[in-house]
Amino acid sequence: MEIRKNALVTGASRGIGRATAIELSKRGYTLAVHYNQNDTEANNTLSMLEGSGHFSCRADLAKQPEINQLFDKIDDHFNELHVVVNNAGVAIKHPLDIPLEDWLDRFRKTIEINLHGAAMVCHHGLKRMAETGGGTIVNVTSRGAYRGEPEMPGYAASKAGLNSLTQSLAKASGKHGISVVAVAPGFVQTDMSDELLAKGELESVKKQSPLNRIAQPEEVAKLIGFLCEPDSKHLSGAVVDINGASYFR
Repeated sequence: MEIRKNALVTGASRGIGRATAIELSKRGYTLAVHYNQNDTEANNTLSMLEGSGHFSCRADLAKQPEINQLFDKIDDHFNELHVVVNNAGVAIKHPLDIPLEDWLDRFRKTIEINLHGAAMVCHHGLKRMAETGGGTIVNVTSRGAYRGEPEMPGYAASKAGLNSLTQSLAKASGKHGISVVAVAPGFVQTDMSDELLAKGELESVKKQSPLNRIAQPEEVAKLIGFLCEPDSKHLSGAVVDINGASYFR
């Protein structure tokens, strides 16, 4: 009898999230495909998945009631939840030369989604995994947590906080057979990176890596897929860099 494995991927309507959902479906997982706004792209992700039983679920991760409802829907579909990939996030520019109120508003919005929202998703996921014998949480962070992001300080702060949260939760939940890890990419060829890069910047960004290119979403997804496997459990608490040697810490 085939063993069913269930996974939630947040922000799965595009980019790393979509590639991760596809990768996990190839590894035999049934997917909850989370999205916030674009149901068309979420449905496109569903159409790309191998296997059956996959479904989409919408929530604004800045709002606790919507996260609660998200997990209510997951409970309706899954008896057990084995993997959560916390991928959803925003990267909002807010350099210091803009007015304070605008700067704080963008900073708060970034933290609310990237850190507070991710923390609530972790809490929900860990509670369910502890009750059913273990699982894995993978938090997608960024090299920006270490090198700093002067144009997006809230983004860097949120990702640094998520790295620290990963390590704290790894210590707290190991007794339940749960591993919690983080993946810290550099620039990845996604819609988000395209939106952030001004015209002509791509070539200079490629040169940050001695490989002279930026990663594809599928490369990050394959790493995440490996971290979700049972024989990766002892990596719990790790923050795994995948940035093409563009930054060392």
